Amino acid sequence: MEFEREFSTEEQCREYLFKLRWPNGFICPNCGHNKAWQTGEMEYKCQSCGHKTTVIAGTIFQGTHKPLTLWFRAIWYVTSQKNGASAQGLQKILGLGSYHTAWGWLHKLRRAMIRPDRDKLHGRIEVDETYLGAPEAGGKPGRGAEKKVLIVIAVEVDGRKMGRVRMDIVENASSDELHRFIDEAVKKGSTIISDGWSGYNGISSKGYSHEIQIKKDEETALPHVHIVISLLKRWILGTLQGSWSKDYIVFYLDEFSFRFNRRNSKSRGMLFYRLLQNAVQLKPVTYGDIQRYS
Repeated sequence: MEFEREFSTEEQCREYLFKLRWPNGFICPNCGHNKAWQTGEMEYKCQSCGHKTTVIAGTIFQGTHKPLTLWFRAIWYVTSQKNGASAQGLQKILGLGSYHTAWGWLHKLRRAMIRPDRDKLHGRIEVDETYLGAPEAGGKPGRGAEKKVLIVIAVEVDGRKMGRVRMDIVENASSDELHRFIDEAVKKGSTIISDGWSGYNGISSKGYSHEIQIKKDEETALPHVHIVISLLKRWILGTLQGSWSKDYIVFYLDEFSFRFNRRNSKSRGMLFYRLLQNAVQLKPVTYGDIQRYS
């Protein structure tokens, strides 16, 4: 009810997006000037250079032909689902005539779940890889598996507690790929905790400390990252009913990370706010961009 009161009109949604995009007042994306004339419901003309822009220009809402009230309802629905949302569910709850539209919106929102300038992990970080995909008959197990997607996962650990996660697709478990991921995801000076796989060799020369954990008796090496791997696979089987395409797995990793990193948030409204905040910072995502992953 509170959501409907706050965002029942296009004007309310536009005003909210304006505050998220320009919290300290209008800034021209062309010259940086802070004064503009409002020339339309969403359009502003810079008083310095004359550049025209809108509240949704340069965001994931750019070019939409659907009302913002519908987009806001979509974001509320996605963030209010504890375990995730499906395109079919989104289509039904919004009354969309096209499954394709719901599918495209959901993937756009998944892209917006990752803030472009997000902070890197720091401290003690467990790192490991896993394969996603059904096992192939006669295929190789483990790091030599074929026709699967290899995911590398990093988890902040503090004693028995887990912090944030980062995950990405890698081509293989080589040093080049694993070191690249660590460099992009983890702050220098942190401690990388891995198993004895050779792909992690040399990471200490890149500005990190390196610890190796080997399984001993009943003791499990890298327990935190293995919990995350288990949760990720269970989430894919449960929320997506195991029906996912490896062409778009990067979008699902974004959604899982967004939800996991905010698992202790008691306010659905805060998740809604964070996703909208990211949505106005992210460059437009077209259907062509989504299809490019295939």
